[in-house]
Amino acid sequence: MDRRRSLSGLGAAALAALAGLAALPVAIGCSAVGGSPAQEQEGAGGPRAEPPAAGGEEDGAGGLGAPDDPALGGTAEPPPDPNADKDGDGFTPARGDCNDADANVNPGAIEVEVTEPDASGEVPAPADEDCDGAIDNVAPPCDEGLALADFDPMSGARAIDLCAAASRDDARWGVLSARYVRGDGSPARPSAAVGLQEGFGPNVHVQRGARLLALSTGRARLPGQPSACSSDSCSSYGPGAAPPGFPQDNPDCPPSDFIHDDIGLEVVLRAPKNATGYEFLFKFYTFEYPEWVCEDFNDQFVALATPAPPGSYNGNLSFDDAGRPVSVNIAFFDVCDGCPRGSGELAGTGFSPLTDGATRWLKTQAPVRGGEEITLRFILFDTGDDRFDSTALIDGFRWIASGGTVSLDTAPVVDAR
Repeated sequence: MDRRRSLSGLGAAALAALAGLAALPVAIGCSAVGGSPAQEQEGAGGPRAEPPAAGGEEDGAGGLGAPDDPALGGTAEPPPDPNADKDGDGFTPARGDCNDADANVNPGAIEVEVTEPDASGEVPAPADEDCDGAIDNVAPPCDEGLALADFDPMSGARAIDLCAAASRDDARWGVLSARYVRGDGSPARPSAAVGLQEGFGPNVHVQRGARLLALSTGRARLPGQPSACSSDSCSSYGPGAAPPGFPQDNPDCPPSDFIHDDIGLEVVLRAPKNATGYEFLFKFYTFEYPEWVCEDFNDQFVALATPAPPGSYNGNLSFDDAGRPVSVNIAFFDVCDGCPRGSGELAGTGFSPLTDGATRWLKTQAPVRGGEEITLRFILFDTGDDRFDSTALIDGFRWIASGGTVSLDTAPVVDAR
């Protein structure tokens, strides 16, 4: 009913009665129309509350307006806009954002399984961070069934547990591209310098999933495998060109400027929206121990990130507290005959438990911004000559999305398998 037409037919007495009803809530000390505190404090002799504006419809109970009628001081909210991105995470409800009030929850986030208590001592309630309709469905490993000699770089990415693929046409996280490269980023032809191993000898195990990636300046093969090297020196590529600023300077043992048999896996990644960092595990072996410690010829393993995070050495993420790159001279070189960890991890690898050496499993972690695109190039090269080969194992890549600040760091793995 049109209230204006309805009121026009009322007499003066009826209008006065209505005005008295409108003033009643003010007289008893509360506001029925969302008035100001000054209005609420005025007594019966104060100014009269204004009647509701005409033009509304009667409510179902016979009242003069709906409770959320803006004319009555209500707070009517417009329906949510499915195309609005209220939390600024790059996703709208129309594009699958199941919580547009939390920038860490959207289809571009990674699922986080939280099992540790927070600062309150309670384990947080599980959440569906990636908006796929399931809670705590963390993706399983993806490297079952890979062949030793598989030279597909996407298989190499899977071997180090980079499973999700992404594209330029979406905003999801994962591997945008992968390729095997030489030290300067030029393409690497297929060779036995790359191997997807199920372990490395009887005492060194895959850290996650079923395979790990082995890179070698000789052959990434164990004794008895096809194309294995039967000596300490086997060349696959010859002289190479290092990235600018490499080989990395070692203040105590400056390396040669020349590299040989360089091989690397390069991956371009988009980080999950809720990621604050990432980590990967690696292990370094060399024939250079002990005769060639602190010489020009010390081979290096480099994990090169673009853009370079704060604290890196020309983008290199992996070095010890003294700034020494991963080589025979790094502080964590402690697998050998007479070393703190003994030589058991050299058995069955082709490296001698009596005359060669390695590091333990090490973990590098680095910061990242949610949704950021980064390029990682894992490179291994002979330095100074093509003799006395080295091998690097890489495994267990993981995005860090549990909150907090991630600092660049390399340290021994505490719970290695």
